[in-house]
Amino acid sequence: MIIERFYDEKLAQASYLIGCAATGEALIVDPNRDVEQYIDYAERRGLHISKITETHIHADFVSGARELRARTTGTLYLSKEGGPDWQYAYAEDEDAVLVGDGDEFMVGNVKIKVLHTPGHTPEHISFEVTDTAATTEPIGLFTGDFVFVGDVGRPDLLERAAKIEGTMEAGARDLHRSLRSLDAYPDHLQIWPGHGAGSACGKALGAIPSSTLGYERMVNWGFRIETEDVFVTEVLAGQPEPPKYFAEMKRINKVGPRVLGGQRELVRLPETRIPAALEAGAVIVDTRRWEDYSNGHIPGTINIPLDQSFTTWAGWLLPYDRPFHLIVDTTHGKDAVLEAVRDLASIGLDAVDGYFDVQAVDDWPPEDLQRVDEMSAKELREYEGEVTVIDVRGQVEWDAGHLPGAKHIPLGYLMERFGEVPGDTPVILQCLTGARSAIAASLLTAEGYTNVINLWGGYAQWVAIGGEVVRDDAVVTAES
Repeated sequence: MIIERFYDEKLAQASYLIGCAATGEALIVDPNRDVEQYIDYAERRGLHISKITETHIHADFVSGARELRARTTGTLYLSKEGGPDWQYAYAEDEDAVLVGDGDEFMVGNVKIKVLHTPGHTPEHISFEVTDTAATTEPIGLFTGDFVFVGDVGRPDLLERAAKIEGTMEAGARDLHRSLRSLDAYPDHLQIWPGHGAGSACGKALGAIPSSTLGYERMVNWGFRIETEDVFVTEVLAGQPEPPKYFAEMKRINKVGPRVLGGQRELVRLPETRIPAALEAGAVIVDTRRWEDYSNGHIPGTINIPLDQSFTTWAGWLLPYDRPFHLIVDTTHGKDAVLEAVRDLASIGLDAVDGYFDVQAVDDWPPEDLQRVDEMSAKELREYEGEVTVIDVRGQVEWDAGHLPGAKHIPLGYLMERFGEVPGDTPVILQCLTGARSAIAASLLTAEGYTNVINLWGGYAQWVAIGGEVVRDDAVVTAES
């Protein structure tokens, strides 16, 4: 038996290949849209992809199952669980095999048994794996968004992200029962989860790639709570805000993602088009580092650095209903352009309408470039004038402590709440370290705000210098 894990750092998402060396067959579990990686690996190992499956209708990335089906001879195996509202709309068109609890299929000598494990979503299934050439006992379980290392899948996304009312508590109770269904399995059962640390599909995911059921029984809080009502309260508490694009991912993955047929080659646009594009209200994303953007950028552009968080904030802030453009630094070749296109495609942002080279910024009249100031925590503490501090962190972070007098507008909602930002005082943007607030500062400057300052070092630096914070409605020093 061959098992290979593929991990996308920006999505914090794991997909897997299960192969049988004896027959050359392979199964892909939870593929993302970058299907070349699975095809290339299978070819190198002398395998052919005969089957493709996924644990559920994903909310945080565009599934690559349909794309992989179009590129190989593989058959789709999709969940039939969850009722009529949770069926794949494209399953019949793709001649998919619908599977449910207790169903089995073979990948060469490897037996795959389907377990219905609802909670995260109603249709969610997991896959029990047995290497029949060696034993009749299962070796492991592909848990998708059911069980993570140190955490369990959140059951509130359907209600909080997709706005499907009344599903949150019911999902939590289903999740508790799904966890209890694993009681009969031995401690040595391997756990191969669908996400790692950094995913918004849970609140405390571990960074270890895999685990065992026995270890999770010891350390995973979800297994240690036996009372259903207590579990419901705990699993719904403290969950981070789900990105707005999660609802769009659910829709795309249910109706069937568009087949790309390969990675798109993005066209370089002439820099002379930038003024007209901005005049027409087009979104232009400068993907350079914040340090470069703040030192001089084309007015009207926003900054989402092409780094580890690019995919997340692109999904929060960029439009799905109209084209947008990028500014990309190609000093060392076009790899950055390819990276950006791949990242955007992974969350369905296919409407990127070409890119401008960073040379456009260099050629812009220097006196017309816009700059954004920064301020240290010490400077803010000693500042005597009137300012408006806007904390762009998430709700859980805000509740744990925030600057006195600060206004809370999470970054993902800033654009729809511009009206709450005053234009008659300096506006200081603040997050934990200064990265999210930098993006926020770019949004405000693009909107026309002229006195915008980023608090570098953010809340962490404020706490480090002993600044006062608000906790539990009381003002205390950071150390207390």
